[in-house]
Amino acid sequence: MSRVPQINIGLFGFGTVGAQVYKVLEKNHALITQRLGFPLTIKKVCDPDPKKKGLLPSTILVTKPGEVLDDPEISIIVELIGDRPVAKEVILQSIDLGKHVVTANKAVLAKHGDEIYQAAAKHEVDIRFEAAVAGSIPILRAMREGFAADHIQSILGIINGTSNYILSEISEKKKPFEDVLKEAQKAGYAEANPASDIEGTDTAHKLCILIALGYGQFVPLDKIHTEGITDITAFDIEMAEKFGYTIKLLAIAKQINAEIEARVHPTLISSKHMLASVKGAFNAIMLQGEFFGPSLFYGLGAGGPPTATAVISDIIEIARNIANRTQGVPPLGIPIDKIQKAKLKSMEEIECPYYLRFNALDKPGVFAKIAHILGQHQISISSVVQEGREEGKEVPIVVLTHKAKEKHLRQALEQINSLPVVTKKTLLLRIEN
Repeated sequence: MSRVPQINIGLFGFGTVGAQVYKVLEKNHALITQRLGFPLTIKKVCDPDPKKKGLLPSTILVTKPGEVLDDPEISIIVELIGDRPVAKEVILQSIDLGKHVVTANKAVLAKHGDEIYQAAAKHEVDIRFEAAVAGSIPILRAMREGFAADHIQSILGIINGTSNYILSEISEKKKPFEDVLKEAQKAGYAEANPASDIEGTDTAHKLCILIALGYGQFVPLDKIHTEGITDITAFDIEMAEKFGYTIKLLAIAKQINAEIEARVHPTLISSKHMLASVKGAFNAIMLQGEFFGPSLFYGLGAGGPPTATAVISDIIEIARNIANRTQGVPPLGIPIDKIQKAKLKSMEEIECPYYLRFNALDKPGVFAKIAHILGQHQISISSVVQEGREEGKEVPIVVLTHKAKEKHLRQALEQINSLPVVTKKTLLLRIEN
């Protein structure tokens, strides 16, 4: 390894994660220097927010991107701006200038990853993004290098801490979704505008990255079937538990023959499954390999300090490559020209068991009508529960089906939802066995 006096870093964004990156690099300076053999120094931090003035020395804090990008002594750019157009611009400008990049920006990578990875390959610079998925959990490095010799058959992930916290709290406290969401916001586990988290968008961003690493294929974000948790009630969670299941918002990817399944939705998993025990704001990802078998990764998936450790791990990896005068492993583990466009399996062709909650008037013959329509569409029932009796009033009827094709189930539900005795749109949840 070549000896270098130090490597300088330019940091964009001094928010929750950016401030923690600065703090950890300062606090663990001696440790990191010992492990690297040379120091890492944040030379400049760019953040136009006037509220940040005074938090850093005036020689370090700047407001114009050019003051960082045009500094020839800065080798690594760390982008922690968030999902804004300027983030993509900073990443691409840095690459064009021959600077290496570390980012935690899952939204930009999900939407523009192909362009960014192509640019990095063209300019022969490294780009790393461990913090973009599951915070402190080193899942991307494991997939890129640790499992490079095997086929990953499936990916199941709880990769949004906000949604997992909400579902865990509903399960434990039996409170309505809206009440738990407000409590999560007060506790700092949910944003003021939580849409990206509770509607599944954040999880879909991360799934795009996992699929690219796991299968060497790009999946357009808008092609990932995405559902959130806003329709889940304490009743559904309680019923799932009675049947031996736990409801989790899962990112699911599978490679079957030449097709990729890519979907995000609330899912019933066995309460004995390892992912079922993941509570609160924690994340977990389970990979299934052809030869390595099941492998579970668990840890804090969000928050300043955990995410900062992932960012710094990328900085350290790139710093070693700079010192060795070499380019690192390709960001997706294979040469960029070998990445393919994914051939996606249609959601209509997905086959699995289902949890169905019908809301219908409590009258003789109502369930017989529902069961008849399900049967007409090749859907067989494994269990059924009706909670309570109020003749003539709305009651919930819960049905678990055997494995069925989604296309057939959708056709059946269209008919069932049009029945005069069905008072609300049927809730459909998939079961992952």
